[in-house]
Amino acid sequence: MKRNYLFVVVMLCALSVQAQEKRTLTLPEAISLSVSNSKQLKSKQLNLVAAQAATEEAKDRQLPSASVSGSYLQLNKPNIEMKSSGSSGGSGGGISAPSNVIYGMVNLSVPIYSGGTIKYGIQSAKFLEAATALDTVSTKEELYQNTIEAFANLFKARTALVLLKENLATAKQRVVDFTNLEQNGVLPHNDLLKASLQASNIELALLDAENNWKVANLNMDLLLGLPTNTELMLDTTGLAKKDDARTLEDYLSLAQKGRSEKEQIALRKKAAELGIASIKGSMLPSLSFTGGYIAADIPGVLKVTNALNAGIGVRYSISSLWQSKAKLKSAKAQVDQLDLANSQFDDQIQLQVNRSYLNLISNRKKIEVNAQALDQAKENYRIVKNKFDNSLATATELLDADLAQLQTKLNFTLSRADAFVAYHKLLQSAGVLSTEFNK
Repeated sequence: MKRNYLFVVVMLCALSVQAQEKRTLTLPEAISLSVSNSKQLKSKQLNLVAAQAATEEAKDRQLPSASVSGSYLQLNKPNIEMKSSGSSGGSGGGISAPSNVIYGMVNLSVPIYSGGTIKYGIQSAKFLEAATALDTVSTKEELYQNTIEAFANLFKARTALVLLKENLATAKQRVVDFTNLEQNGVLPHNDLLKASLQASNIELALLDAENNWKVANLNMDLLLGLPTNTELMLDTTGLAKKDDARTLEDYLSLAQKGRSEKEQIALRKKAAELGIASIKGSMLPSLSFTGGYIAADIPGVLKVTNALNAGIGVRYSISSLWQSKAKLKSAKAQVDQLDLANSQFDDQIQLQVNRSYLNLISNRKKIEVNAQALDQAKENYRIVKNKFDNSLATATELLDADLAQLQTKLNFTLSRADAFVAYHKLLQSAGVLSTEFNK
């Protein structure tokens, strides 16, 4: 029984340590973990591997093709009667057929000219491979921004939790103070009820804040590939506002050069144009060098060795003249679609950069306004508290001033986090988030 008791105690201690696992996390560490463990990024990298294999496959089409075949045939004993046209009705003598046949062949073909289909196929595959690599880049930019937003959300949830806990402790102490005042006949019972109600409301808000923090922490754990029982303690050192004097026009110019999606469209268009050239090339004759070797042995009848052959082969599929019309039409439509996609993406860049820039300006202005409001709320609470202590203000005014102070503290903290996210969202819209972040 003592051993069982000791085992239970050890297991409970181990579970307790596991449940309370904590980790201090900086934003660069968070981004590094998210990039290392992102399933989406790994999927894009596998797409790149497939695109690289497609390029190698296209290159392999210019290599010689060779084949080897051979057979061993066991024959029966048929009766073969040879008749001579010069005989007068007589028949020739019967001969014995061979019992087996052995033969082998080696064929070699080297493409010389194929209407450009092989060359265009290689170039097209290279363009598509480059476009797939850029798709990985845009996915990484998106992953950076998602991590920054998750980090900010966890920071906001933690800040709200801390402020509410502090305010709840103050509210509970106020209830104790009001109870003493009410018992001494200094404070009406109704004011005590108001203080108790405010404490209860803060406690309810704290429950919601705890749930929000737990969800934000879980979301961050999943994003970073950490155990879901890890409690993250954020290190926000070095995350102050960055000086950036670039204007809206500067960001728009950066987006035209930095957005990898735009270059992807250009590369896919080049690949589609090469597809048109390849279809036209398939309508031309193809030329190849051919060679081979034949060996055969028919016992008692024929034996062939050292039979080499070499030459030039020409192939022309006349049916391609009418069978390729639909393919050509489809390929041209794809080029037109990519032209339209490029124009639409230019409009999208304009909208995204403008929206992100205006959102950043608005959030930075909110920081200034909330900072002023916080100073005003603190001073207002100090004045009302002083008046209340001197019986010059009501309990309702004190509770309202305290609630206003709490709200402005939350607003100020959240506006700073929102501005931080908005700034990096602008960098993402300009296509320079990963570059700027890693400076």
